[in-house]
Amino acid sequence: MQVLHSSFSIQYTRLKVEIGLLSRIIAVLFVSIISLPCLAQNKNTTHYTDTLNINLQQAEERFLDSNLQLLAQYYNIQSNKAIVEQTRKWDNPQLSTSQNLYNRSEGWFKHNTSTTDPQGEIYGDLEQVIKTAGKRRKLVDMAKTNVNLAEWQFNATMRALRLQLINDFYNIIQLEGNTALFNENINILRNLQKGMKTAFEQGNVSRSDYLRIQSLVVGLEQNITDNDKAIEDAEADLRTILRCTSKIYIHPVAPETVNTVLPENSIVSLMDSAMIHNTDYQSEVYTLQLQRQNLSYQKAVPYPDLQIGADFDQHASYTPDYWGLNISFDLPLWDRNQGNIKSAKFQVKQEEANMAEINNKLENDVMDAYRKLMLSLQLNSTDNRQFYKDYYDTYKNKTDAFSKRLISLLDFLDFFSDYENTRQQELQHTFNLHMDIANLNDVVGIDVVKQNN
Repeated sequence: MQVLHSSFSIQYTRLKVEIGLLSRIIAVLFVSIISLPCLAQNKNTTHYTDTLNINLQQAEERFLDSNLQLLAQYYNIQSNKAIVEQTRKWDNPQLSTSQNLYNRSEGWFKHNTSTTDPQGEIYGDLEQVIKTAGKRRKLVDMAKTNVNLAEWQFNATMRALRLQLINDFYNIIQLEGNTALFNENINILRNLQKGMKTAFEQGNVSRSDYLRIQSLVVGLEQNITDNDKAIEDAEADLRTILRCTSKIYIHPVAPETVNTVLPENSIVSLMDSAMIHNTDYQSEVYTLQLQRQNLSYQKAVPYPDLQIGADFDQHASYTPDYWGLNISFDLPLWDRNQGNIKSAKFQVKQEEANMAEINNKLENDVMDAYRKLMLSLQLNSTDNRQFYKDYYDTYKNKTDAFSKRLISLLDFLDFFSDYENTRQQELQHTFNLHMDIANLNDVVGIDVVKQNN
């Protein structure tokens, strides 16, 4: 009987130690949860000298004012406009002259106008090329089309860079959200790991339970590192687009809730707008126009240009002070530009095929972008937003219940992992919604859906 009493006393004492140790672990965890630091600035910016807080509208204004690629495309437009002015110019007239310099009997520069004893000779010729078959006008039209092409290339560069800016802007917001989430969770896990390590060393926690906590910490630390690298990549792109130095950290500012209403445009209306404003489509329109103009010009090339001139001969062979009229042109006998005409015809056919292809692609791109936005808007419903709110409230309740020892460690860790996945899912959905809006605007060519700033 005494032996049984002693055994019971030993087990009871061991149980009190385990309960006390577990209570201390939970207490440490609870303190870590309620004392989490404020994460208003999610990114550790200690290696930056300044932070630029900027919303999307401010970022776009800075982008338009300072981007060097846009400046280069602007110069390209001005260059093509200068070519238009140059093409309008007539060819310069050609003046040639010849006179006697020296002869042995008379000496240097001997000239007179005597009809009985003429001395010296002065000859002059002035000629002007006149292009026929409307060649000059056709060249001017081609130069104007090149200006239009340069302008649409400028628009294409601007919209591609703007899309990249929006991508980087909202990508950084998503990654900063991940940083806040990871920092919150790593503080909880590290404090829990310390308590579990003490319990494991004293033999009160199994090795598998301790390793599970340690595995979560290691995995989360790797996620933090990968997330920080992704932020650095996005920051580098955004700084390049906005022309910021490497010492500035750009902190995008945007509402957490996306309130988006689709425009009252039908698909047909969106397609019509895209055919007017889409940069790829319009570039192909003007490329096809340029090839057709080139074909028209090549057909005009065989028509010979006229060279008209007047000449003067002081002492001509049959009369003094001779004035003559010169007219000359090539005879199109051997070269009638057949090869260039045939090549231009094939180039027109090539661009017509490209035009049909890009027309089909544009229709599919508009439909694809519209449908993706509709799917994202369905996920952005009021019910889903309420679900995320309720889920976070439940997570807080679980944390409170665990601190009061109402649920087990394993139950808490399972919900802990689910919470992290759900929060990342919400951040990803918000990013996808912003990008689906941006992609529809980009493929149509104008902002048919506004981004809230």
